Amino acid sequence: MTDIRIEGECDARFARVKAAFAENFAKRNEYGASVAVTIDGKPVIDLWAGHVDRARSRPWTRDTIANVFSTTKGMLATCAQRLVDAGQLDLDAPVVRYWPEFGQAGKDKIPVRQLLNHQAGLPAVRKRLADDAMYDWDLMAAALAEQEPWWTPGTRHGYHALSIGWLVGEVIRRITGKSVGRYFHDEIAGPLGIDCHIGLDARDDERCAQILQSPAPPPGQMNLFEYAQQHPESVTAFAFNNPPTAMKLGAVNARAWRGAEIPGANGHANARALARMYGALACGGQVDGVRIVSPAAITRAHTIESDGRDEVLMIPTRFSTGYMVTKADDPFGPNPHTFGHPGAGGSLGIADPDARLGFGYVMNKMGPYIIVDPRTRALLDAIYASL
Repeated sequence: MTDIRIEGECDARFARVKAAFAENFAKRNEYGASVAVTIDGKPVIDLWAGHVDRARSRPWTRDTIANVFSTTKGMLATCAQRLVDAGQLDLDAPVVRYWPEFGQAGKDKIPVRQLLNHQAGLPAVRKRLADDAMYDWDLMAAALAEQEPWWTPGTRHGYHALSIGWLVGEVIRRITGKSVGRYFHDEIAGPLGIDCHIGLDARDDERCAQILQSPAPPPGQMNLFEYAQQHPESVTAFAFNNPPTAMKLGAVNARAWRGAEIPGANGHANARALARMYGALACGGQVDGVRIVSPAAITRAHTIESDGRDEVLMIPTRFSTGYMVTKADDPFGPNPHTFGHPGAGGSLGIADPDARLGFGYVMNKMGPYIIVDPRTRALLDAIYASL
């Protein structure tokens, strides 16, 4: 598509970013997307273009939002870090201090931080669950409380693709009496004034972009879902397919998915919202006088706790307490302290404290890449070349 109209605002020194965004539509199969950047907490890029549907009948607008899948995990992590700052959550305390039922199946000594850094050994439930189990918070929390770890906690790490949302979310609920979506809204999204949601009101459905199927991965690229189909008893298969709802486009474009709180995967946002939240994190935890976390939380956010082969994704990954941390072979830009989270299909939110930069990218056409999509890579390269 070559006749795309880019809308929004872009500081003149970032003209090459606008050009890269246009090139994504022309060369990289983009349908609809938004990209935003803040520097020192101030917006310098806020662009959107394309369409919200496969037929390209409805334009992507300033207020379009989309499901960002695992980019939601950065919102979840920020909630946890805020509770640590408040003295309400101790990362080294056993989970059972907050959630007594969690101690089943020998899990009584697992510390909270292992839920956040993907070392807890609970990336999946072995008991086969019904499709609609994902929408039943109490059922999912109880299933994980009963689950025996897949490996000795603390000895390995593996991506808790969906389970992290209920694991960390239930700790947050036990501490605050609020669901994750409510806590995130009250403590982070509301004060920042960002269009970012874990659990979407039905009135916002009309603003949601339709998520579109990913093409097959290129030769040599790991195909997780093909692997899961071929190895149905693997931890990877259970992590993504039990319950199987998240792998069905019909489900993620439906009201039940949008309205539920699934903090590992169903956040809805636009790029502007992600860039503002991460812009605050890039500036010591505050922006425009609104503090969401402390400077100490930022240090925790980029301190590496898990690094190496991932038992679920089967590629090297790197995590702090809740965030993915940049790594040399698939970086979030050139600076060493950058952290954030990508989402399935390509969305990404990152904070770069060295450049005091917040970045957000949201799209509806999914890509097959596990961490950084080529569309996102092109945008990041252009941003850092412009600084």
